[in-house]
Amino acid sequence: MNGTHAPADILGELAAAFPGAIVATQATRDQVPTAWVTAGRVREVLQHLKSAVDRPYAMLYDLTAIDERARTSVADSPRADFTVVYHLLSFDRNADIRLKVALTGSYPSLASITDLWPNASWYEREVWDMFGVRFEGHPNLRRILMPSTWEGHPLRKEHPARATDLAPYRLSAGLYDREHEALQFRPEEWGMERQREDTDFLFLNLGPHHPGTHGLLRIILQLDGEDIVDAIPDIGYHHRGAEKMGERQTWHSFIPYTDRIDYLGGVMNNLAYVLAVEQLAGIDVPERAKVVRVMMSEFFRIASHLVWYGTFAQDLGAMSPVFFLFNDRERILEIVEAICGGRMHPSWFRIGGVAHDLPQGWQQLVRGFLDYLPKRLHEHHQALMRNRIFIGRTKGIGAYTLAEAVEWGITGAGLRACGLAWDFRKQRPYSGFENFEFDVPTAQNGDCYDRALVRIEEMYQSLRIIEQCLNHMPAGRFKSEHPLATPPDKARTLHDIETLITHFLSVSWGPVIPAGEAFVGIEATKGNNGYYLISDGNTMSYRTRVRTPSFAHLQMIPVLSRGRKVSDLLAILGSIDYVLADVDR
Repeated sequence: MNGTHAPADILGELAAAFPGAIVATQATRDQVPTAWVTAGRVREVLQHLKSAVDRPYAMLYDLTAIDERARTSVADSPRADFTVVYHLLSFDRNADIRLKVALTGSYPSLASITDLWPNASWYEREVWDMFGVRFEGHPNLRRILMPSTWEGHPLRKEHPARATDLAPYRLSAGLYDREHEALQFRPEEWGMERQREDTDFLFLNLGPHHPGTHGLLRIILQLDGEDIVDAIPDIGYHHRGAEKMGERQTWHSFIPYTDRIDYLGGVMNNLAYVLAVEQLAGIDVPERAKVVRVMMSEFFRIASHLVWYGTFAQDLGAMSPVFFLFNDRERILEIVEAICGGRMHPSWFRIGGVAHDLPQGWQQLVRGFLDYLPKRLHEHHQALMRNRIFIGRTKGIGAYTLAEAVEWGITGAGLRACGLAWDFRKQRPYSGFENFEFDVPTAQNGDCYDRALVRIEEMYQSLRIIEQCLNHMPAGRFKSEHPLATPPDKARTLHDIETLITHFLSVSWGPVIPAGEAFVGIEATKGNNGYYLISDGNTMSYRTRVRTPSFAHLQMIPVLSRGRKVSDLLAILGSIDYVLADVDR
């Protein structure tokens, strides 16, 4: 995902600008320029990259950490107990850069960068929550995914990975009272006033069980009448520890877990993960498998957008569309079931390809859907997007500029609704997307209505891609013959013991992926979804980082809702298009 910029250029520029600050550089499988920076000067370097360099790295794309204490493959890296990783993205360069800071000690600290990028707030809270790394100067460093009463930091290596490693859970009366007390919202802890002059503010819980929050999301609203003064999103109710699970599952057996993150994205969740594993292992995927992956991913893009379309209309008071749109989605799931054997969570992509070849008759199913959906989309557009109530509830509501979108880490339709024609399928083609013809829809106002327009047009473009897959499906293998992707042919195991042993180990243990690290991001249903994987040369991942779009997008809720009505907040939430498993992982 490093785009087009040569690594040596920017790293050499940094070394010249900050003598002594760059202590080491690192070669990675993804070829993203990677440098180790001293803790005392990392803020300077980040500030320089954001605003001082030519074609700046304007977006803080991700911020995470690594517990290095159990790692064995650390060649060319400074000694560290923990590493904090900053991943920056430059749209002007179409390039990334990764900065690492080596920290020592059981509970180290580092300066906050929330004054450089506002979206660093949630990322730094997550690193503190998961690893125990403190960020000095953070305005409100507290847990974000785990309950405030949680003991320990789950992504540290000493923290148990399984419930069976812990004592049985018992909810005593005293513990119940303590947990209940911890859920109480105290405005002062967030710098909020209870009253101002002659106004007493009302604090209202929206959720966590509310149809407008699309899952277990709690938003504490500070209200002056019906006007929103401030909003505090409270996430973590859907946290299942996907990244921790990635460190205890084999490279192969983790694939089904990816399905459950954006649970509307189906195989598209698999794609970013298997691409990252394939990059680590140096596996080339056959052309037929690439095209099949593209086709199934675009089916799930449409399926996800149809769910968003119906529920968005429902949030705004239109009851009928959700039934029609779910019926349209059902036709996609029937095709998915016929091809993959599963529906919402088929877990069908594999390292090196897909699970099996396309079944007989798949062409007729796909052609029938291509004939069916365009007319339906036109009907929905006439009924909804031209409805004056729908327009009144969405135009000018929840708007942000392109500069604000970049500051907050917005990707996908939300970014394109601000006028930037940035699509990772175009800018950084993967799985053969460079061979397909499609347009990148954009809008200009960055509001709820324009985010809807972009997603609707994206469905038409996905239909174009699927039709090209149908008309130009290549022949050949559906999975790579690379030994880390496919065990030796069964017939050969009867001829020599070495092949039999290799086959047995591949099936029972799974592949041993060479040591290294790689990040791959894709244009997923809700924005850019990526996997940052670190291998220690083992059968399991040493570190699995899931960079999800929804986590970044929900941070904007306070900015978008201040000064609006409560009813506007529901329109804003629906227009963002998120799922809570994608937020919490």
